[in-house]
Amino acid sequence: MHCRFDTLAAVVLPGTGSDARFAEDAFSAAFAGVGLTTIAVDPDPTGVVASYVDALNAETRRHGRIVVAGISLGAAVAARWAADNASSTAALALVLPAWTGDPTGTPAALSAQFTARSLREVGLDAVTMAMSSSSPEWLARTLRRSWAAQWPALPDALEEAARHRSLELDELARIEPPTVVVGALDDAVHPIEVARNWARALPNCVLRTVTLDMIGSDAGCLGRAVVDGLELRSPQPPNC
Repeated sequence: MHCRFDTLAAVVLPGTGSDARFAEDAFSAAFAGVGLTTIAVDPDPTGVVASYVDALNAETRRHGRIVVAGISLGAAVAARWAADNASSTAALALVLPAWTGDPTGTPAALSAQFTARSLREVGLDAVTMAMSSSSPEWLARTLRRSWAAQWPALPDALEEAARHRSLELDELARIEPPTVVVGALDDAVHPIEVARNWARALPNCVLRTVTLDMIGSDAGCLGRAVVDGLELRSPQPPNC
């Protein structure tokens, strides 16, 4: 089979509280168009980061080099894994990065901590109802599904995410594989300035932007943005 990257496998890590189904919806069609099979990882809420790292390592043993993609927390894990496994990373896609370095006081970490605390105090049904009433329908629909699947360990997963230290800019600057960062221009939880800073720091990177309405209309816009950016940064495709 002819593909545009020196692998057939793209491993996608969802964001905090999200699931493999959303990651599949976001990436599979665009990745299939360039010869990649999307392997979307469902997080283990009792150990989200460890489950992501285990999945990346397992797919590397199976496929050799892989395209590594992540959303929000998944982007932070993907970047750190790529920094430690450069020879196994064919390309890197970092979507909606939430913070750089220490998460303390950032919008995403504060949101995760608040939600975890509320879940412990009033339970899943009440928090899900409140979230659904204040979120865009596409996001509420996704989180209703994924939160129910991750309950009762969901508060632990959210707290783990809120503690997770991302790479600093100088660490990002040492990541050499072709990379695209995708930021949302109107997402207060994942500030566009974080995406811009990451894209400036990464040495072989392009930035692509979307809006929340675009994601809501078609989550596949994320995958298309990734492929558009990676095609500019990747070398001529081999036969694979």
